[in-house]
Amino acid sequence: MTDPTRPLIGRVRRRLLADEFARRLVHASGAGLPALYLLNLATWGQVRLFYMVGTVIVGALELLRLSVGLNSQIYDHLTRGYEENNVAGYALYMFSSTVVAVGFEPQIAIPAILMLVLGDPLSGTLSSGELRTIKRPPALVGMFCICVAVAAPFLSQTPLAVVFGALGGTLADGVKPIIRGYVIDDNLTIPPAAAAGILLGIELATLL
Repeated sequence: MTDPTRPLIGRVRRRLLADEFARRLVHASGAGLPALYLLNLATWGQVRLFYMVGTVIVGALELLRLSVGLNSQIYDHLTRGYEENNVAGYALYMFSSTVVAVGFEPQIAIPAILMLVLGDPLSGTLSSGELRTIKRPPALVGMFCICVAVAAPFLSQTPLAVVFGALGGTLADGVKPIIRGYVIDDNLTIPPAAAAGILLGIELATLL
């Protein structure tokens, strides 16, 4: 006997997969701003300005969404259910990237941002969408390898910075601390943790 709920379940599953793919695609599109600098289409000062303007716009949209209920099909597709009454991941993503872009020079900032932009969605694929306080070893190893691959072209003369930056990005991605019942989103923590690791690696390399 055919299960009458099967077509509905299939449609819901396809919708969830499509939404997840869209979120990861938008996530990866964040490489566009660093690319402007790498392709000599903008100075680092201009890229910093773009990040700051983007953060102001995103902050205003989030304020409207959370305070007056600004709604859109875009939000339906690109935000998760638990973000309905909390600051959405895309806003945390923009804020953390801007902080790192403003606070560090390109050699540190770009690989740290790319660890979030490229590493996080690929790591999410390896973790099969599980929500865990600490990700499983395959996801951690995969994220570390991605972070090393991202950082190496920028820090080829400082292997310690590559390793420490990758460790920072991996820990921020793989370990989700909970403070007063609120899970700290890795969109907020990956770039600063990676940048701090890179800076530490550079400083240690000068002492050796």
